[in-house]
Amino acid sequence: MTMRNQPTARQVRLGSELRKLREASGKSAKEVAGLLGSSSTHMSQIEAGSSAISEERLRRLAAHCACAEEELIEALVAMATDRTRGWWEEFRGILPPVFLDVAELEHHATFLHEVVITHVPGLFQTPDYARAVFSYMVPELPPSELDPRIEHRLRRRAAIDGDAAAEYETVIHEFALRILVADREVARAQLLEILRQIERGHTVRVIPIDAEGFAGASSAMMYVGGPVPRLDTVLRDSPHGTAFLDAESQLDRFRKLFRKVKKAALDPVPSRDFIHRIAKEL
Repeated sequence: MTMRNQPTARQVRLGSELRKLREASGKSAKEVAGLLGSSSTHMSQIEAGSSAISEERLRRLAAHCACAEEELIEALVAMATDRTRGWWEEFRGILPPVFLDVAELEHHATFLHEVVITHVPGLFQTPDYARAVFSYMVPELPPSELDPRIEHRLRRRAAIDGDAAAEYETVIHEFALRILVADREVARAQLLEILRQIERGHTVRVIPIDAEGFAGASSAMMYVGGPVPRLDTVLRDSPHGTAFLDAESQLDRFRKLFRKVKKAALDPVPSRDFIHRIAKEL
């Protein structure tokens, strides 16, 4: 079977989940490979996401590892057999792979919960706002790299638009609403865009600067729901890039963190009114 030189985050996650199934059963890669009529080398490649696995072999692996979680097995089969070539593939070789991985993850999400502190959520950003954010990078990006980033950011909105859209809920700190990444005109247009998204049914909560008891300035994240809770993922941006977190303890931690941050925020209607007031001030 053809080896993947650069597996996607989704392919790596599938391999990781298969490894967890094997390890939970107490079997070695060599043992499972023997039961599947394969080699330990090939089993290692599957678990690394660099080699595919057929539906038949995946189901046999789950049976040999005594996995009785039918919903999980079906979700893993769907990941293994998925042949979707989404819009993000147009950017392969143009943008870093992580951009494509994020878009693919959002495309398959059952829900998206986001916390932002310093910038407006990427899924809500206007072209001018996105351009201001990406233009501030050091070193500065040439148009050949800047323009695709803006287009990619705008097209990510497909994940929360349309009949099959994922439920999207975000908590935005007032700081992100007030900071002027460009000029006042861009800022006002961006706030009006957030209000339009609220009218379209997306849930937005705002944490005012003077909210007491909020010590979560480092809480920025995107919590992405999978087909079963075990397949959820957390995205976190750092100076070193975007991290994909999926360990059970990490998922539990960020579920609790999102609930805690949401508790510090205004309810949706007062939040909408709060954004209206800031827009008028501009």
